[in-house]
Amino acid sequence: MIEIIPAIDLIDGKCVRLSQGDYSQKTVYYDDPLDVAKMFEDAGIRRLHVVDLDGAKAQHIVNHKILERIATHTNLVIDFGGGLKSDDDLRIAFESGAAMITGGSIAVKNPEVFMSWIQQFGAEKIILGADVKNRKIAVGGWLETTDIDLMPFIEGYMKKGISKVICTDISKDGMLEGPAIPLYQEMLQKEPEMYLIASGGVSSIADIDKLQEHRIPAVIIGKAIYEGRIALKDLAKFLSSVL
Repeated sequence: MIEIIPAIDLIDGKCVRLSQGDYSQKTVYYDDPLDVAKMFEDAGIRRLHVVDLDGAKAQHIVNHKILERIATHTNLVIDFGGGLKSDDDLRIAFESGAAMITGGSIAVKNPEVFMSWIQQFGAEKIILGADVKNRKIAVGGWLETTDIDLMPFIEGYMKKGISKVICTDISKDGMLEGPAIPLYQEMLQKEPEMYLIASGGVSSIADIDKLQEHRIPAVIIGKAIYEGRIALKDLAKFLSSVL
């Protein structure tokens, strides 16, 4: 059964969504992210993906108080990312209630630090963020595209113990045009042991069905829920195995 992971993206302490990572294309959906998290939990959701978009821009953790509120008032298993650049950022994230953290830009720009996190906290608590544009890794809240190819980047870290990878096709994110299934198929063909978390483009229950048919282990859903294209009650068939 595919794992359903709703996303809460944070700017100024509010629940927002961007389109293709563009900060100028911001929509605020809820003023209090805790209300959203409780809504997910009440629907039977067990996992949550929280992104500190302010942190991604500032290059250090910003919205950790929101993380702490959600972790304190729900039983959701939270992975947290966005702007985590230092050991202190990681300490704050874990102390604020994150069960796992996601590192993307840091894994590109400072692999020594990222590797030290794997060694210090264990690979099971570290998710590799592989945001991609035209098969090249993007960093800095998607503001910068590198010349690093997707699969060699992932394969290098899998050799070092990483198993969980969130892959966002930036061209799909927030566009509600369907996920990048051919890309995900290719990735799993090359690394079948990868716990691949698909992100970006999901617009309907049918999209989730397709991801499950292609044996994608997990999916992050954001805008489709907030805009009513996917009702939480319709996710029940994917959640029955964990309720």
